[in-house]
Amino acid sequence: MKKFRKVLDGLTTSSPGGGTMGSPSCGSAAGTPTTAPTPKEIDVQETLVSENFQLCKTVRHGFPYQPTALAFDPVQKILAIGSRSGGVRILGRPGVDCFCQHESGAAVLQLQFLINEGALVTACADDTLHLWNLRQRRPAILHSLKFNRERITFCHLPFQSKWLYVGTERGNTHIVNIESFILSGYVIMWNKAIELSTKTHPGPVVHLSDSPKDEGKLLVGFESGTIVQWDLRAKKADFRIYYDEAIHSVSWHHEGKQFMCSHSDGSLTLWNLRNTSKPVQVTFPHGKIQKDGRKESCKPILKVDYKTSRNSEPFVIFSGGLSYDKAGRRPTLTIMHGKAITVLEMDYPIVEFMTLCETPYNNEVQDPFAVVVLLEKDLIVVDLTQSNFPVFENPYPMDIHESPVTCTAYFADCPPDIIPVLYSIGAKHKKTGYSQKEWPVSGGMWTLGSHTYPEIIITGHADGSIKFWDASAITLQMLYKLKTSKVFEKPKPSEGRAAELVDEDPFAVQMVSWCPQSRIFCVVGISAHIILYRFSKYDANTQIVSLEVRLQCESEDVISPSENENNPCFSEPHSGSHSPQPHHQHPASPGGGTPEGVKDSALCLKVKDRVVRVPPGYQAELVIQLPWMDGEPPQQISSLDINSAYGLLAFGNCNGLAVVDYLQKTILLCMSTLDLYGAADPYQRLTRSPRRNRQSTSEFCMRGLSNFYSDSKKRIRTSYQSLTELSDNQQSVDMERSKSPTSVHYPTSLHNDPRVLPEPVASLRASHCSPVFYLLDNVKGPGRKLSLPTDLKTDLDHVNGHCTSPTSQPCSAGKPRIPMGPEGPRLARRGPGRPPFRKAQSAACMEISLPVSHTEESRENSFSRSRSSSVSSIDRDTKEAITTLQFGESYGRKSDALPTPCLWVGTSLGVILVIPMSIPTDQDERMEEPVTIGPSGAVLMLKGSVLRFGFLDCMGALIQSPYEVWRDLNAPEDPDRPRKRKLVHYSPSSSQDTCGEGHLAIVCSERQAKVFLMPSQSCLFVHNITESSFVLRADVVSVCNSVCLACFCANGHVMTLSLPSLRPLMDVSYLPLTDMRIARTFCFTNGGQALYLSSPTEIQRITYSQEMYDNLQEMLGELFTPIETPEAQNRGFLKGFFGGNAHTFDREELFGEAAAGKASRSLAQHIPGQAGVEGMKVAASGAVGELARARIALDERGQRLGELEERTALMMTSAETFSKHAHELMLKCKDKKWYQF
Repeated sequence: MKKFRKVLDGLTTSSPGGGTMGSPSCGSAAGTPTTAPTPKEIDVQETLVSENFQLCKTVRHGFPYQPTALAFDPVQKILAIGSRSGGVRILGRPGVDCFCQHESGAAVLQLQFLINEGALVTACADDTLHLWNLRQRRPAILHSLKFNRERITFCHLPFQSKWLYVGTERGNTHIVNIESFILSGYVIMWNKAIELSTKTHPGPVVHLSDSPKDEGKLLVGFESGTIVQWDLRAKKADFRIYYDEAIHSVSWHHEGKQFMCSHSDGSLTLWNLRNTSKPVQVTFPHGKIQKDGRKESCKPILKVDYKTSRNSEPFVIFSGGLSYDKAGRRPTLTIMHGKAITVLEMDYPIVEFMTLCETPYNNEVQDPFAVVVLLEKDLIVVDLTQSNFPVFENPYPMDIHESPVTCTAYFADCPPDIIPVLYSIGAKHKKTGYSQKEWPVSGGMWTLGSHTYPEIIITGHADGSIKFWDASAITLQMLYKLKTSKVFEKPKPSEGRAAELVDEDPFAVQMVSWCPQSRIFCVVGISAHIILYRFSKYDANTQIVSLEVRLQCESEDVISPSENENNPCFSEPHSGSHSPQPHHQHPASPGGGTPEGVKDSALCLKVKDRVVRVPPGYQAELVIQLPWMDGEPPQQISSLDINSAYGLLAFGNCNGLAVVDYLQKTILLCMSTLDLYGAADPYQRLTRSPRRNRQSTSEFCMRGLSNFYSDSKKRIRTSYQSLTELSDNQQSVDMERSKSPTSVHYPTSLHNDPRVLPEPVASLRASHCSPVFYLLDNVKGPGRKLSLPTDLKTDLDHVNGHCTSPTSQPCSAGKPRIPMGPEGPRLARRGPGRPPFRKAQSAACMEISLPVSHTEESRENSFSRSRSSSVSSIDRDTKEAITTLQFGESYGRKSDALPTPCLWVGTSLGVILVIPMSIPTDQDERMEEPVTIGPSGAVLMLKGSVLRFGFLDCMGALIQSPYEVWRDLNAPEDPDRPRKRKLVHYSPSSSQDTCGEGHLAIVCSERQAKVFLMPSQSCLFVHNITESSFVLRADVVSVCNSVCLACFCANGHVMTLSLPSLRPLMDVSYLPLTDMRIARTFCFTNGGQALYLSSPTEIQRITYSQEMYDNLQEMLGELFTPIETPEAQNRGFLKGFFGGNAHTFDREELFGEAAAGKASRSLAQHIPGQAGVEGMKVAASGAVGELARARIALDERGQRLGELEERTALMMTSAETFSKHAHELMLKCKDKKWYQF
């Protein structure tokens, strides 16, 4: 518990935080506090300490990215999926979902369950075997075995055996003891398996299986087509089969008399053990006989399953085998049942499939009931019990990536009624046609924990869809899906200039803003559009209102030395108050003053202009669009905030700020960032000099745009060539321009994944010019899908070194600023200047973006140029991006006595503007009277681009933004209860009887955090968060009944700071930023939780709260539940006694050290399992370690003793029967003479 006090006089000039920026320049130029009351003392008790924080992963949702392997435990009924990055997902009933990660990161080649033992063996691409213990909620590795001289290719673990067969690339077969994870001395060498006369190597081992008839016989399949049945007891081959075609898989008939092979030529061969000289049957399921009598060439059949059924014909299930002639056909799974052949087409390539059967014993009738098919991007289960083979409805959230995720939002402690409402609306649109049977993967146990509260995750996607997910109790279930593309007409390539460069995904969602209390939802799209939605339980006929906001650069049609040098970018008046304008009018803007300018404007998308019927749920009410102007595309929207109590929506980009009254459907404000300052401008402006060579820059605008507008037009196809030419032509002009004292190279961002330019970028970098760096996902294939790059790795030299975030250095096109005050030289060096090809950077200054790393040579060159001021006047404009916005009750000026509605504006230069507003309070007046916006109030500053605002009262409690209580505008009218607006306000002075008026404002930038006291604007505390990196995401969150500032940095550190003192509480190096996807999707929420997109298909949730960390074990599901192993079928006396069945085979005698000896130490290295606190806890609980192994050993020994007892009883019975018969025979024959026989 920390208590601090501070005496204020309203003119404080020093900061107790020990920072370097607590100077008087933080104050406002709007006036001095003459009448404003100032608190004499602030008393805040901080309850958070470092012990309240602990960072760990909680759960991972979504489809495993790049899957490689599949396994199923038929007794426990749990499923395991391995991935290329070394991850293993274990799934059971809904809620039972566990993620494990191999530290090596090597791809998982194969998975083998120890059936009903609560263990899993993984074989990885680094030739290591791992044994995972699943008897704990968080599985851990018990043993590892690293092969040094052999490459693992195939593994097989017989049911109820502790000996694992391991095939290698050299063709050898090794045997591993699962209990001790030690290699046996018994080895099947490849040269012993094949005949001595064979002159060629048989190839790697591709199959291993024990005979269902006799476990002492091991079937070994080699890639070349050689099959050997090896007698483990006699240590020799029973038979050898040499086939011309390569083998991919082998499957036994349950009686052990036949087996089926799949081959590389698309054929299936059936072999009988009585005659192995040739196959009994050879079939090409998809190969037709051509006119010349030859078979069609077919693709390989990668896997085949041969399963018998008690009541019908056997099932033959295989993947692949289609003919090569049928180009473009989708991957298929073929089910042959008797004479019927069913071909199931899949949306993605098949990675693996597995047939689920009623029995775990391979020597019994299998009775298959389902097939689990693992695709590259999906998991489906086919019901085999119905003739039409329907699929089961997947209960897991495996479709997060149905369209690539482009943004995320996370809301904890939502209103409790919102989840049932969204679910009821979404349930009406569910697909039908699924199997009616229960989902077969139903293992494990999961119960709703005691520490749960409503949580919602929102994902925005490349196709314009929005998904609402119920994330309560660390599960994930889709509630509702919204398609924003339905608001617009379908784009037609023949319409207008904008359509010429139509993006592959013009509706892609860039950011969302949601008010759960009022249920108002806002979506920002990549085509510079904003859609405002209201929620209703009723369908309605509505016409969507559309507004155009022209937030564009100045026109440059006339290039002359006297070109309007002192005019601002926008022709808006500077009075600070704007009358509402009808929605069909637009604020004046450059290009809009002349008929030519209006004629040349075009919208990227066309809103439906007719009355449309909308279903219950979220219904579009207003669309705001930024049009093309003078042939230039609109700049991407970089910030957004909406407030339901005020009825206002504010957004900004690197040109300026706009405020829209969505109740009256009018534009209140549309100004450039420079004009927002008014008289409070903290910078000195230089006059602008004329620009030369406009034509080249304009052309580059179009060429630069082509980097994210993918189209087949000729000029776009040649745009990359033009880039190289342009960099040569423009070098003399733009190189000087880019190296002014305030210039830095800036990347740009579309808030999506990076797409680096191809070849011409090298020439740009060689000229020390910043390449256009669009953060858009690559567009591939004919499906017009925005796909996330798979191997996207960003050069992070700048992250841990000397970089500056692009959000603090936006694309510049304005007047250079020379800051005033003691920080002038520093800001002059880091302030944005004008990079070459200004207009091409149309995606600049998004909320999150990464800088392009520069070579040391370019850094030195830029620095040397920055010492010269000879070219400073070349920088005509400085575009200052609006990076964050927040509405709230605050004090716009020092002289304000009472809080009023204000808009807090943060810019990419670290400047904070507080804009006061006057909003009518009466409901009728609010719909008729205009909302007035006053001139700029407070102007505050800090280092780096502003990321987040937060407000506390003087007691340290979080102040929520006011909101309107939700009301259904489409509900039937009730005369007794008229629908009136009900507003909820959190006044900053509501809890301040003792310490007077005022509140604390927390401002976080990518470099530092500051706490200001309002209305005096005194800087109370300052903390430099990072010097070597920059903050990507920051949020003021509630944790443990208190508040803190949570930050995620580009160097992977997750930090929390106390409020208001900004005392560091936690700093953990968690996740090195290796992918732009993480930066774009990382977000914090209340309750000590956060999430990010760990891969294109998976959401990773983490916690930084010690309380949740302590309760996590209770919230996770149990993977292992005690279930008795089903008994094997009684095979009858004669089969059991004379059949030479598996029960008579003792592997311990054969593979143990006493019989087989020790394996070579250099062949494989044993690595003990994970130690540490978690392992100790688990060992203490008896779930792992010696107790578990002893239990398995005792079970096996007990089972063997039981089998021995059974055999002894059979022998005694047989002996008694024999004695009885002998006695009867003796009695019968004792009186006979020898000649009577």
